[in-house]
Amino acid sequence: MALILFAFVVRVRDGLPLSASTDFQHNRELQERKQQLKVISKSLGLLPERGTIQGHELHIYFLSSEGVAYLMVCACSLPAAVAFCFLEDLRWEFTASFDNSAVTLATRPYPFLEFDSVIQKLQQHYNQNGGPSLGVTLAEVQEELRASPPQVLTMEDVQLSNGAANGHVEQPAATGQNQRLEPISAPGILSLVLNIMCAALNLIRGVHLSEYTFQDDYEGIWNVVAFLLAFVCCVCQCHLYLFHSSLKKFKSFTLLTLIILCNTFLFGLRNVWQLAFHMSVACLSTVLCLNRKLLDRSSDCGV
Repeated sequence: MALILFAFVVRVRDGLPLSASTDFQHNRELQERKQQLKVISKSLGLLPERGTIQGHELHIYFLSSEGVAYLMVCACSLPAAVAFCFLEDLRWEFTASFDNSAVTLATRPYPFLEFDSVIQKLQQHYNQNGGPSLGVTLAEVQEELRASPPQVLTMEDVQLSNGAANGHVEQPAATGQNQRLEPISAPGILSLVLNIMCAALNLIRGVHLSEYTFQDDYEGIWNVVAFLLAFVCCVCQCHLYLFHSSLKKFKSFTLLTLIILCNTFLFGLRNVWQLAFHMSVACLSTVLCLNRKLLDRSSDCGV
């Protein structure tokens, strides 16, 4: 029976698969281990550089270096020193074939298919000879492992790290502009247009009224304030609809209340239909703003 069953090369920052060997065995535990490699590849940035995940008959070993991780599934009878020696040889072969820029610029899974044959040959050599060709290499790895033993992990540890990497555990809150909302709907576009129209009307009336106010000893200063405050509230409603923000409900109702109060104060300078138009647009914007949810972001790259 082969000792090394599967080898896998991924990019650390996002778990993008770069290359892999072909396995010809289809036992259940091997397929389970390959599925676990998907989870591990998403968490490599939060895991130690070298680690082991032990199973019933098969173990997983991994090694990270210079933004690339090398993982393998092997029989539990394979010594850890030989496993890490294989990963070191795999790392050396990969870095000799591809530079960092090629890894960084890769955008699709498995961009280095030509390296699969290299993995296959190295895997075959280890399975036939039981280890590396140079004993000194194995001795160096054994000495290094004694000085700095690899960390033994469980899948629970990996899943916890994976949750932290994907925001499923408590983390500092991201800014509103970095969180994507659902696409803007047709009613949303209409509300934005109407809100911009209301904001423009408020600004024009406020600036126009201020010219007479400053000439008449500031008698209508509060009317100017009401127009300009309504203008600011309309602009804020547009921003609140377009971008996610904390305390959205509180801010939405505060802006709606201010717009209603400003327009009520301006009764006399505006007729009933004008007031009804401005208040209706504000109500529509508030409803749409509260109903626009965060976009559910999930992605996965299969092995």
